[in-house]
Amino acid sequence: MSRIIDLTLTMRESMRGIAWETANTVAEHGWNARLLHLYSHSGTHMDSPKHFDCGEQTIDEIPLEDCVSAAWVVNLTHLEPKAAISVSDLGEVAAAFEAGQSLLLHTRWSQNVDDSDYYRSSFPRISAELAHWCVDRKVCLLGVETPSVADVFDLPEVTKIHHILLKGQVIIVEGLTNLDQITTPTVTLVALPLKVQAGDGAPCRAMAIEGSLADLT
Repeated sequence: MSRIIDLTLTMRESMRGIAWETANTVAEHGWNARLLHLYSHSGTHMDSPKHFDCGEQTIDEIPLEDCVSAAWVVNLTHLEPKAAISVSDLGEVAAAFEAGQSLLLHTRWSQNVDDSDYYRSSFPRISAELAHWCVDRKVCLLGVETPSVADVFDLPEVTKIHHILLKGQVIIVEGLTNLDQITTPTVTLVALPLKVQAGDGAPCRAMAIEGSLADLT
């Protein structure tokens, strides 16, 4: 039996870079509407090469076919704080991985989304070794629960890892959640960013599909 797991954080005003205000009300205008203020890398989001000047491709230019991929789910919940995730941490997935597939790294970090720890440097991050491996293996989508693939308070590190991945045409999806609800080793990963003209990144709706896509219709 197939099922869909929503991997997207619910946007709330308590999150960094998110705010809204009332634009219209039923009482005054006949309908409800809000004006949304969104940081382009808030909540669950996708990076484009433009984010770190790693190429000219912007978020609206990422092909939709690159936003859907078979993905391996890697359990990394045993890692220590600040761990640099290595190729060896992928276990058997490293040998089974095929070019064009994707990775979902399950670290449980999304449980900290409402804590001050969420953006701090203690979250597990992608090592340079793993970043190069992703490029060499032609990883399509690299999905992480953390707000970034690298320490956001270490500019040389965060720049280096993004440069390796984005220049290597690996699409980065950050701020995922609910990876603990996935029960199969592989899923179909769908991550659809807002189509923002010339965007360096954008919030996206991400989901994992267990089982056959045909069974969902």
